[in-house]
Amino acid sequence: MSVLITVTGHDQPGVTSALFEVLAKHGVELLNVEQVVIRGRLTLGVLVSCAPEVADNTALRGDVEAAIHRVGLDVTVERSDDVPIIREPSTHVIFVLGRPVTAGAFGAVAREVAALGVNIDFIRGISDYPVTGLELRVSVPPGAYGPLQSALTQVAAEESVDVAVEDYGLAWRTKRLIVFDVDSTLVQGEAIEMLAARAGAEGAVAAITEAAMRGELDFAQSLHQRVATLAGLPASVIDDVGAQLQLMPGARTTLRTLQRLGFRCGVVSGGFRRIIEPLARELNLDFMAANELEIVDGILTGRVVGPIVDRPGKATALRDFAEQFGVPMEQTVAVGDGANDIDMLAAAGLGIAFNAKPALREFADASLSHPYLDTVLFLLGVTRGEIEAADALDGVLRRVEIPPD
Repeated sequence: MSVLITVTGHDQPGVTSALFEVLAKHGVELLNVEQVVIRGRLTLGVLVSCAPEVADNTALRGDVEAAIHRVGLDVTVERSDDVPIIREPSTHVIFVLGRPVTAGAFGAVAREVAALGVNIDFIRGISDYPVTGLELRVSVPPGAYGPLQSALTQVAAEESVDVAVEDYGLAWRTKRLIVFDVDSTLVQGEAIEMLAARAGAEGAVAAITEAAMRGELDFAQSLHQRVATLAGLPASVIDDVGAQLQLMPGARTTLRTLQRLGFRCGVVSGGFRRIIEPLARELNLDFMAANELEIVDGILTGRVVGPIVDRPGKATALRDFAEQFGVPMEQTVAVGDGANDIDMLAAAGLGIAFNAKPALREFADASLSHPYLDTVLFLLGVTRGEIEAADALDGVLRRVEIPPD
């Protein structure tokens, strides 16, 4: 016979001890225990197995109630023979991130989930900074995953929150290598625009970029044309621009945390190696791929040398780095913001669009719209509490005040 004991009330030391002291006296066998504490309020569920004469005897109920009431909490004791001992594992995990996450937004998520027959198995808060984050582990019936993705994408747009759905299995928890795009992902802004400003070629570069956006030029063509506007600049300008790069908010936290977890971390960029290399060294990255500017006698020639790191080149670089470090592709993560990242995100085990163009969001496994790179960590199952506990141990814990949106 199974008996379910549910304890609720103000959390305090000694509650579990008091309960199990009583259960031990009645010789029951433990089947399952689950507990959650929210703002000091405890809910503790204990499922036990016992002989019929114990389950049906009022002595067990009376002793449990007396012990729990003595510590000031409430308790229910009920037969639970038809309830599974251990829940079937969830099939997927849903993340809801926002500044803020309103009750209306979360209610819209829950409504769409219920409408498709998806059961919510577990909910927990994962972040209060720089965004509010909630994680839902769910069981998705066969055939419902596609409609669920579509419905939650619509909710995200209507409610101004980020909603991501991922498979919940071993592959989700075994990511080992991550690659970031650089411009507008790892760093703020675009290095080519900063270089163009030094060359007085902002207008020309903007026109080339617009032509590429209209589909009139592919990436390689636009790269060559933009680099041509830099001809005659001293190479020292590259170093000046590199020194001015500003990391995306949360970038250091993200990399520091991933490196603690043993991730191989690197960048694959359509930008320029000489700009990125000092940053890669500073951040202790494991690998990088970027384009090489030709320099003759300390002057930019306006040409690129070597293989072009373009849209297919980024995906190739990801595969090469994964092979180099012995990481299966399903255990890789790619983060980017532009159409040039489509193939790379599609190739990765988890492709994350970060403040991305619509073309990329359509191909990504998950999209993030808030300008904080550490939100990537939440999609990898890392909580804010875990991040800050590790930072506190290393003496680097800090929170920067975020102005209201």
